[in-house]
Amino acid sequence: MPPRLNPSPETLVTRAWADYALLDSGDGRKLERYGPYTVVRPEPQCFWSPRDPAAFDAADAVFDPTDEDESGRWRFAGKPVDTFPLAWRDVRFTSRFTPFRHLAFFPEQAANWDWLDGRIRRLRKPRVLNLFGYTGVASLACAAAGAEVTHVDASKKSVAWARENAELSGMADKPVRWIVEDARKYAAREVRRGSKYDGIVLDPPKYGRGPTGEVWRLFEDLPGLLKDCAALLSDDASFLLLNAYAARISGLSLAHLMAEATHDRGGVIDWGELALAEDGTDGRAIGLSFFARWSA
Repeated sequence: MPPRLNPSPETLVTRAWADYALLDSGDGRKLERYGPYTVVRPEPQCFWSPRDPAAFDAADAVFDPTDEDESGRWRFAGKPVDTFPLAWRDVRFTSRFTPFRHLAFFPEQAANWDWLDGRIRRLRKPRVLNLFGYTGVASLACAAAGAEVTHVDASKKSVAWARENAELSGMADKPVRWIVEDARKYAAREVRRGSKYDGIVLDPPKYGRGPTGEVWRLFEDLPGLLKDCAALLSDDASFLLLNAYAARISGLSLAHLMAEATHDRGGVIDWGELALAEDGTDGRAIGLSFFARWSA
């Protein structure tokens, strides 16, 4: 039986938590709080006016882009900062002022972490595969909820950071496998092995390179990878969650791709957009990525 595709999109909104808040936005920028620091980053889709322009001028750090590929430089009001600790629930992780405008995690993903936490806590020691796992916050959120996790990322540096975050969280003894490999190669090999997972998370970039030079292109490579992921789901699997950042994609297109991959599994497919909401306002929010998720 094919899955039921929800007819309407859903907006998953991430709101402020103790170590993060979207404070203001406008004029192509957003003002955020990361732990003790206020940070200004570019956000071209914020066409509106900021509520408090002076607050942007008083920020601790400002990202100045140098090209359209998200690279650039950080400018600090005081002494430059490299890393500092943050937390989301039981997960502790290191935030870093990277040269690619983000701080080694994506705060809007907290809406997905919350959904994964609730889903996993209803299961008994599920096996979860996290592809393109980056610095491991989603993997550790799954592990904290009781999952046995396989974390895969093509970047040796990112996996090293993820392992450091596990140590910082006191989760070094949790059942998490840390693997440096191209996601497509790993998934294809797992299919050949007959491996099965109760839940799969994938958050691929628009473009990337594997550890031995493999090239990832979202529009060309995602359909095949998603089919492999569907083949890796156990008979009583709980979920398959896909998130993507790309200007030419939509939640609906991801949902139809998900429906094709899970055509014989029944269940339901939710789809829509992930957004960050400004703290303490009347609900102004920024849509930042798209998702589709199959649930049993």
